[in-house]
Amino acid sequence: MSEETTRPRSRVLVVGATGRLGGSLVRASLAAGHETFALVRPRHLARPDSPVLEPLVAAGATLLEGSLEDYSSLLEAVRQVDVVICAVPTKHALEQKTLIRAIKEAGCVKRFIPAEFGLDPTMVQIRDMDYGFYEKKIEIRRSIESEGIPHTYICCNFLMRYLLPSLVQPGLDAPPSDEIRIFGEGNTKGVFVEENDVAKFTICTIEDPRTLNKTVYLRPPGNVYSMDELVDLWETKINKCLKRIRTTEEQLLKEIHGKCTVPFEDGLNFYIFSIC
Repeated sequence: MSEETTRPRSRVLVVGATGRLGGSLVRASLAAGHETFALVRPRHLARPDSPVLEPLVAAGATLLEGSLEDYSSLLEAVRQVDVVICAVPTKHALEQKTLIRAIKEAGCVKRFIPAEFGLDPTMVQIRDMDYGFYEKKIEIRRSIESEGIPHTYICCNFLMRYLLPSLVQPGLDAPPSDEIRIFGEGNTKGVFVEENDVAKFTICTIEDPRTLNKTVYLRPPGNVYSMDELVDLWETKINKCLKRIRTTEEQLLKEIHGKCTVPFEDGLNFYIFSIC
């Protein structure tokens, strides 16, 4: 038997396991043969028939009661594993500081993957319009590195379900059939990935020494498209040419500033600007 097949697999804790990406991470971890734990809030565990728990239990995950707000439960959970993966929404990104403290105190974690799973926050130029969206992620990176915690950052660019169902059209739930807005020149490439694929790639990194203390970019060649290329594909599918209305960067900025009175009120346009 090879060393790979005889070596004990990592024990993995997923924080944010009841979310869509978190659930995918749990299933991918279990499929790869890792003993997998899901940190679950008390309010969910209080309901044995909770619909968010059923898929986790059915997949074979071990449920641990706890949350980022309860340090003692967090520390107890972290002490049981070798790898910690966090998949909380970005609005809760700074709450990972408690998790970082628990990882540092536990001293047993060989790899921490924080909640990034998007664009590389150090490479985005967003003109101070993100209300700290990316700065929060950068702050977490600094905390991880200052504590000397072994880590991997996963940058998967754009999740398909946010932009592709409408072909990047604000206010629509499905692609248009007559006319379509093209943002920018239409030739900037974007990478669009699906949660299950992101989860599988992520799990592949946790025992790979090449990814230790590195940033991993997920860029499957078949998932890289510009706006014009996406529209070309849609036109071929529906056998119809759409009227393409081009929106310049200046027009999009004006639109964002005119609508956005609270953080992320015009969230889709914000993401569109990130790629254009």
